[in-house]
Amino acid sequence: MNTGTEEGGNVTSVGDHCFFMVGSHVGHDCHVGNNIVFANNAMLAGHCTVGDYVVFGGGVAVRQFTRIGDGAMIVGLSGVRADVIPGGMAQGPLAHLVGLNVVGMRRRGLSKAEIHRVRDAYRALFFGEGSFRDRLERVAVDYAADAQVAKMIAFIRAGKRPLTMAIKRSEGDEDA
Repeated sequence: MNTGTEEGGNVTSVGDHCFFMVGSHVGHDCHVGNNIVFANNAMLAGHCTVGDYVVFGGGVAVRQFTRIGDGAMIVGLSGVRADVIPGGMAQGPLAHLVGLNVVGMRRRGLSKAEIHRVRDAYRALFFGEGSFRDRLERVAVDYAADAQVAKMIAFIRAGKRPLTMAIKRSEGDEDA
């Protein structure tokens, strides 16, 4: 754990019930939520923000100033260089979204119907017709009553840096 710096407000904060395995690293001025798992050698560079219930696989490296949304899962040996949506699952040397952390959603008590709505919104947002900005607005309207989707939309809108995007490689990818 690194302390905060003057430029970052002199604070590095870590929430409750976090599990840090061997060699995990939290850089200066990071804000880590509650119930986080850092597997062996998972590393956050400075100024990162991590929501609650995030899981980092072994050997994950997160670039400075990156935000990781609540309930995200970062698969081991991934390099995260852009924000990851709440509930997203990111993977790869230059990580991209490969689906949703459905197991994490179930563990936190979301119903099948709630998970299906989030999945439908995810598909519409990342694989729908039109520009990303148009799809974002359409999903915000179509799923306005869904709290989980609203959290995802708010996270995206609040971003000042790039967003980790989904890349469709085969017909089954968006079903993750």
